[in-house]
Amino acid sequence: MTGGSIGSRTAPASNSPPKPMSRSARLDAIDVMRGLALFGVLAMNIVTIFRVSIFAPFLPNAEPAGPLDRAVAAVLTVAVECKAITLLSLLFGVGLAIQFERLAGNPRRMILLVRRLVVLLGIGLVHLYLIWSGDILVHYALAGFVVLPFLGGARWLIAGAALLLLGLYVAMPLLPPIVLLPHAAEMAALVADATRAYGTGGFFDVLAFRIREVTVIFPLQVMGLPSTVALFLVGAFAWRSGVLRRASANRSLLFAVATFGILLGGGLSLAAAGQELFDWPSLGRAHFSVEQLGVVVLALGYAAAVVAAVNLSGGRRMLGWAAPLGRMAFTNYLAQSVICGWIFYGYGLGQFGRLGVAATLAIGIFVYVAQVVFSAWWLRRYRFGPVEWLWRSCMYGVLQPMRAKVNLAIMRATIAD
Repeated sequence: MTGGSIGSRTAPASNSPPKPMSRSARLDAIDVMRGLALFGVLAMNIVTIFRVSIFAPFLPNAEPAGPLDRAVAAVLTVAVECKAITLLSLLFGVGLAIQFERLAGNPRRMILLVRRLVVLLGIGLVHLYLIWSGDILVHYALAGFVVLPFLGGARWLIAGAALLLLGLYVAMPLLPPIVLLPHAAEMAALVADATRAYGTGGFFDVLAFRIREVTVIFPLQVMGLPSTVALFLVGAFAWRSGVLRRASANRSLLFAVATFGILLGGGLSLAAAGQELFDWPSLGRAHFSVEQLGVVVLALGYAAAVVAAVNLSGGRRMLGWAAPLGRMAFTNYLAQSVICGWIFYGYGLGQFGRLGVAATLAIGIFVYVAQVVFSAWWLRRYRFGPVEWLWRSCMYGVLQPMRAKVNLAIMRATIAD
């Protein structure tokens, strides 16, 4: 999920206990990107894994029935599917790099960063088993442990490792299978069981099925790990390169990357979805490679476009509403799971498997707008979202001051205790 507090410069070496970055030191463009990406994540999660079983799209005749549902699904497939979570992964890598840089000179730097990931892993496990089987936090924590040793290396090492892992992921269909996925009959049985458990079961019925489902989903997580590690490294490299912290000076480069990424990435994504949406000729074994390459390139295009836009006065005014949402993305991500679980599962409204894509997306938009309003209201009063406060407090080993307007002397005394 969220990649940490975002700052614009390296903190000087200090023996005093580290503390989270102040709001004034953050990069608004990164908060805006995270807030916008959170909409894409919610849109895809709610129309796929919350609405129906995660394995439903793999079954024959899984396409939406009505023309409106098909149109909405087509737009989401080409423009949003996997791109939003890829953007969040890039931002998580940026956040790791910034945290590593800010703690330079602190002898406990690696301990603090490992503790940060351990806390993320713990929250992710609670989320995975008690709330939603589509959790990404555990995956992010494990990928973060892999990335940490690279953060102190040279930029060429980070870039080389990222390209190697991305190449491995894109070429995966051409290699011998690493993990075995469920066969069609097993997937069909899982879909039927999910419809019963999620649609009509109580909390403990849902919990029992989720524990079973997580073991089946695990191979998908293993397959995606090289890509996630690579994206974290790309995000770290983007920060180390200085492009993000000097965005105004690199505006022309950002617009060029945005144009190239959106056109090429969109074209690749359209080509990959062409057989399903328009009955185009099949790409055969190259389908997965084209699809994944399109995801990464388009996500990079989106990122460059947002950073460039926010560094224009008009763009900042137009997109600034997303920054509060992005500043408390961890809280909002978990809240989305709780809200959607209540809407779709049997212990709530029991709408699992009953709604079409368009109606479900409308619900998601309503939830997102409510979170935009709530995030702005909350951050006028408090420094962090509730989960962000917990995460930071556990990482630093000190309860962080929560009120947005807090006496500086009291704040320093609290940190020093």
